Amino acid sequence: MRTRAILEAAILLAMASGWTPAHALSQDELIAKIQAAGYSQVQDVKSTAEGITANAVKDGKPVKLLVDSSGQIKERN
Repeated sequence: MRTRAILEAAILLAMASGWTPAHALSQDELIAKIQAAGYSQVQDVKSTAEGITANAVKDGKPVKLLVDSSGQIKERN
């Protein structure tokens, strides 16, 4: 029980400081985050074991993206 309270407090502190894990965002918020990073035409957003994947366009070229559990956006090969 004490471990759960500590975990909940840590999550609340992290969220209050602006850190939000990718899985805590709604799909619209996630798309907005990806667009704010310079991507457009975000589509095919799916949750996988690795994180959240999506297809998008950057600099006129199609890219595959992975948003990991810490919210980092990475281009996949």
